[in-house]
Amino acid sequence: MQEDIILSVLEGKDTLALLPTGGGKSICYQVPAMAMDGICLVISPLIALMKDQVEHLTARGIPALSIYSGMGFHEVKKTLQEAVHGGCKFLYLSPERLETNLFKDYLASLPIALIAVDEAHCISQWGYDFRPPYRRIAALREWLPEVPILALTASATPPVQADICAQLLFKKDARQFRKSFARPNLSYSVFMEPSKQNKLLDILKGVQGTAIVYCKSRKHSKEVSDMLNRNGIVADFYHAGLSNELRNTKQNNWIQNTTRVMVCTNAFGMGIDKPDVRTVVHYDVPDSLENYYQEAGRAGRDEQKAYAVLLYSHRELEELKGQVDIRFPSAEEIKKVYVAIMNQLQIPAGHGQGQTYDFEIGHFAKTFQLNILTVTYALKALEQEGIFMYNEVFFKPSTLVFTTSKDELRDFENTHPSLTELVQGLLRMYEGVFDFPVNIIEAAIAKFIHLPAALVKQQLQQLHQYQIIQYLPQKESPQLYLLLHRMYADSFQMDTAAYLKRKEKYQERVDAMLQYVQADRQCRSELIAQYFGDQTVTACGICDQCIGNKEWTFSKVEFEALYDQIKKMADNQPITVGSILEKLPGIRKEKIWKLLDFLQAEQRISATKKGEIKFT
Repeated sequence: MQEDIILSVLEGKDTLALLPTGGGKSICYQVPAMAMDGICLVISPLIALMKDQVEHLTARGIPALSIYSGMGFHEVKKTLQEAVHGGCKFLYLSPERLETNLFKDYLASLPIALIAVDEAHCISQWGYDFRPPYRRIAALREWLPEVPILALTASATPPVQADICAQLLFKKDARQFRKSFARPNLSYSVFMEPSKQNKLLDILKGVQGTAIVYCKSRKHSKEVSDMLNRNGIVADFYHAGLSNELRNTKQNNWIQNTTRVMVCTNAFGMGIDKPDVRTVVHYDVPDSLENYYQEAGRAGRDEQKAYAVLLYSHRELEELKGQVDIRFPSAEEIKKVYVAIMNQLQIPAGHGQGQTYDFEIGHFAKTFQLNILTVTYALKALEQEGIFMYNEVFFKPSTLVFTTSKDELRDFENTHPSLTELVQGLLRMYEGVFDFPVNIIEAAIAKFIHLPAALVKQQLQQLHQYQIIQYLPQKESPQLYLLLHRMYADSFQMDTAAYLKRKEKYQERVDAMLQYVQADRQCRSELIAQYFGDQTVTACGICDQCIGNKEWTFSKVEFEALYDQIKKMADNQPITVGSILEKLPGIRKEKIWKLLDFLQAEQRISATKKGEIKFT
């Protein structure tokens, strides 16, 4: 559907595009943008994805820039100036940046021809990943009434699709495109397993090629990775608590097939384009079909046969049912967490908006003797109220500014010749570094001046200690970004009605996930498609349910032959089912049960008080 979507955009129509994971969403705005005069404004919440897209575009000679949380005022200003005057084609922006005064100041000068809203489901508070800053995208309509909007998502239910169009103020002639949710090459399976380790080993030994194994906790991802390595399967683990550098190394090793299996939390996979993933295994049950479909859909993007396997235990299903109350703490608990956070950060009432703070959730919970799950989901609720943003994979690059005069710097170089090469490299690479802090990349500096990266970092620290520069290394610790000033304790409020509605919608998503896991005979592809409002998908023929249904289906000849066998076995006497199963070892027991169910429904057999069957 890419061509249809592109043509709709080129006709100037507001467009909603639902393309499943791996469906090539970025092409749908990149192609029309290249055919238009002006800039394509791409709004995305995924910093890593923005950076990746900008690198890919610039490598092809297409000017692209990005602005995201963590960038300093002067760096943002410089980027916006470049977008206005430098012939920029794509400007990637995180949603919270839209309403800053600095962006508004430059907006009138930006020749915006198209607005692309990626991960558009984030705009709906009835969806699974609601992000309040997305609600403010609609303000662009007031400033740019004639500019078409392209909203893109991989997973949105019909109510969320309608909400996306409403929230973005789509015009009456807006168009919607929904690619089929069928994945003809992807075989879905679900197994209730008392020993998940053994089942996982069987799967990975049975299906060769690259794999992803999703776990719910960081600790679990490492444990499973270690187990696979002990059994001769080259694996690694990945989660948001690792440094940015280590995450990149692990990801690259997996992409280049040095690592066969990546065992990870849901922090892994977004924006990664690896077409030859043969298997995605969910070692733990996800809490929604949206998450499951998106993660499972990373298998088989090359359209070759691939497998999506979900392992579960009955205990997990009971825990999932109990998640609703855990995930939605009371308003009183949320307020308590908010006040404690403000106190820890020592933010006075009426201050703090636009500031970023280091914030480690485990340390905070321990300090204030709070339940860590309560804190986690209270943070989520406060995010959804638009009070602040908490991001464990927040990327705040290193910054540097010279704090000495040019004359003093010249004298310093004469007395410290070992640092001269670095100083001169900084001056050549970063314009304005004497005037305001600039974002730097230590690895790029090292490459530019032909020194080891470790030595460059060491020398930057030396220059900082000599008070020649102010050097703030890259932050990869979790960050809390305040969207509002601290509220006075008695003025704290939240939209309770909307909060309870989100709780109700979460319950519906849990119920849908449970239905998928416990499905009896219905094709799993059909189940997923119907959940997302796609009624066109028919039985896939390759999921565990379809294969089972084939194996339970009788031909007329087979039915009569099996019926005769069992009747002779009974010899007009009552017989136990166990005895029948024992005497027919070559026939699947499911088929025998199906035959007996049919015969009982037809009243051709009946059950005795002892539980035996007899022919009537």
